[in-house]
This record gives sequence, C-alpha cells and structure tokens, in this order.
Amino acid sequence: MIPLQTVIDDDHRLRCGLSGYLSAVSAAVGVGVESCTVDLDDPVSAYVALDVRLRRRPGRDTALVWDERYGWSFAMETHSGEDLLVLAYFGDEVVPEPVAVRRFVAGVRCADTVPAPVPPEAGGDRGELVARLLRYRLDNSSAGVLILRWAG
Repeated sequence: MIPLQTVIDDDHRLRCGLSGYLSAVSAAVGVGVESCTVDLDDPVSAYVALDVRLRRRPGRDTALVWDERYGWSFAMETHSGEDLLVLAYFGDEVVPEPVAVRRFVAGVRCADTVPAPVPPEAGGDRGELVARLLRYRLDNSSAGVLILRWAG
C-alpha cells in the first residue's frame, strides 16, 4: 500500500517538473506556454501547438506531442477532427534537452519525406522521469500558465 501523501507529492513533483520542461521546450521551438496543454491522465502527456507548416502539407497545423512512455513525436492535424497523424518520433530519449527538440522539429520540417513513424522503446521508471523533469522546475515568480486537464 502506498501512503496517499506520497502519491500526492509524486504527482505534484511531476506536474511542476513537466510545466517547467514544457516552458523550456516551447521557448526553444518558438512558441509560448499558451500553446501547451498537459493531460495528467495515465500516461501523462502534453501537446505543443507549433507555428510551422510543412511544405508538403501547407494547409495542415502541426504539433509536438509528448508522453511519459515514448517522449516526443511530431504530428500533423487532420481535417476530419480525428487523432493527430504522427509523422516522426524523436527517439529513445524521453526527456531530451529543449535544443535537441528544436533540432528535431527543424529536421522534420526540412525533410522532403519522413520515414514511417516507429515508436521508440517505452520509457521506464516514473521516479527517474520525475527527477529528469524537475531539472526544469520553474519558481513561482517565473511560472507560465499551462492548461492542465484531468481525464475522468
């Protein structure tokens, strides 16, 4: 049995770290935190609306999608309101440096074709994930506003 306080503390640390990480990534890719949303359901995930279009699909919006299992993927909106179409995965790193995410976005944008997306190996330990995210934790004075959504 896990004490309730431990679960609450772990969830809070995850939210704080993820908020800071998304703030850093959104700045690196040239958008503000107003372009970010977080889903705290299991698995925890995030969405970053991008201000870029692909030459091969100029009428489609693009986004970065993150989840705690697979890390970042580059996705394109569909016209039908269905789920996003994942075009590429970052790779095996679940919490890469924001500058690496910026290079990933630039690489997908510049590619004339993108290889079929293959998800990386699923990430591991939640405690390790939280520790890596907490490096990006914001203090209260610089915290941006992220939209948090609980499914349920």
